[in-house]
Amino acid sequence: MKQRKPTFIFVSVIKALFLRELATRISVGRTGLFWTFFEPFFQIFVFVAIHAAIREYGGGQTSFNYVVFMASGFIPFNMFRAILSSSAGAFQANKGLFSYKQVKPIDTIIARALVELFLSVIIIMMFLAIGIFLNIDNVFPDNTPMVFLGYMWLWVFSVSLGLLVAVGNTFFISVGKMVSISTFGLLFFSAVFYPVVSLPPAAQDALLYNPLTHFMEMIHGFYMEALDDRFVDYRYMLLWTIVPLFIGLWLYRMLERRIVSE
Repeated sequence: MKQRKPTFIFVSVIKALFLRELATRISVGRTGLFWTFFEPFFQIFVFVAIHAAIREYGGGQTSFNYVVFMASGFIPFNMFRAILSSSAGAFQANKGLFSYKQVKPIDTIIARALVELFLSVIIIMMFLAIGIFLNIDNVFPDNTPMVFLGYMWLWVFSVSLGLLVAVGNTFFISVGKMVSISTFGLLFFSAVFYPVVSLPPAAQDALLYNPLTHFMEMIHGFYMEALDDRFVDYRYMLLWTIVPLFIGLWLYRMLERRIVSE
């Protein structure tokens, strides 16, 4: 009998885990299907309504389409948050599958992250379709390749942090709880629903220590011509992607047996 190649085994395992996680993620019985697609549009509606009220009573003006700006911020941020949250419990939730030698704990992280990427793509397509239907200005990116690069880079960054979270949460359950709290706070300190250029210099300097701010600014800057990527430090983004990834892989390699047996 011909032995299957490791790459073929890996792809087969990821495919099976992806379909399993997707079915769980959008389970209608748990209202997952509705909330998965409703949440980003609800967030956009709330913040657009607040922005409209500020403009009406406070005279605030923007030089870009605020609806598009919000969508191009909330969709990638929600993907980042979902990957970290799902990674926290990935090992424990799939522990029974580790008895099969083909299934490795790290496979569950990759599969869950791919599910969140897939759902984000569907949400983007829904937003574009709604934008076309409502004749929203500038609904398509001004620089599609760079926006695509920003999303995929953010995905890799999220996976690298997700692996660290998954390993940490296996031995310290409080890690998952801390992630849930911190990701909520990051919503307000990552330039998701406002551009960095609109802040005072001191606030700009503080926010730019947050690597997620750079990802948001990159996506916003290339999505809309009225904005730019002047605040984005690509070397800082690369550092925050590579270092957690290597630390996460090193810890995983050292502790894989304990992860399986915990």
